[in-house]
Amino acid sequence: MTVHEAAQIVLRDMTSDDVHAAAELSFEQVWPHREEDWAMFLSIGEGVVAELDGKIVGSIIGWRFGDRFASIGLVIVTNAVQGKGVGRQLMEAMLKRFEGRTVMLNATAEGLPLYRKLGFVECGTICQHQAISPAQPLVPLRNGERVRPMGAADGDALERLYTNASGMDRKLILNTFQAEGSTVVLCREHEQTGFAMLRRFGKGWAIAPVVAPDVVGAKALLAHWLGMQTGSFCRIDIAENSELGEWLTEIGLPEVGRVTCMALGPAPVPGDAATVFAIAAQALG
Repeated sequence: MTVHEAAQIVLRDMTSDDVHAAAELSFEQVWPHREEDWAMFLSIGEGVVAELDGKIVGSIIGWRFGDRFASIGLVIVTNAVQGKGVGRQLMEAMLKRFEGRTVMLNATAEGLPLYRKLGFVECGTICQHQAISPAQPLVPLRNGERVRPMGAADGDALERLYTNASGMDRKLILNTFQAEGSTVVLCREHEQTGFAMLRRFGKGWAIAPVVAPDVVGAKALLAHWLGMQTGSFCRIDIAENSELGEWLTEIGLPEVGRVTCMALGPAPVPGDAATVFAIAAQALG
């Protein structure tokens, strides 16, 4: 791309009419996102596209979580114009919208240098596990515990759990994913202590998010959905320190990639009622 071409890059708001072209950007990078995934992510956030001669050559979407936090994802620049500053333009445009908030993202190795230059600091690692799910034995639960389908009265309790576990408002994600998929709840006696969602994503199914009081509860929730999806392609994105990686590999879902968690500003502080064992999506955090 010449200097003249760089001057012709135009940034504008992403609309639903751009979903097909944005999905083509992710296909070029061999990312699994379907057009339906793009449409869902855009419906709960706000996006910017970069155009050159009327053709979309870059994308970015951001999401607001309450008044203090936001996340950025689906930052893609087509191969033909990579390294020419388009990614930085997109990032700066979105960061301007989120001024005054802590902004988080999950960075690929290719994006790390840019995000570091913009002031983002590394704060963790997400490990991607996926495969065709083999048959799964159920994980034994402790006395008084059970996994059951989500009921109409569970919404507020799950919202409190997810918000506490992540340290930020997660109502938007919870409500959207409930409409997109199915949810099971981990209960101890009659108290909701965790949950796991299953939804269509990419080549198959994502088990995301998974919130639980401990690793035993997280395994029970994951084993439920993996058993239900035997023979289907399943993906789970876990925190490196979740204590689930070795177990997932042993049961047939190996790690296939990693991204780096980064924050610009003070990172959210999780509560102690539960832990986010599997994130909603690499884009959303």
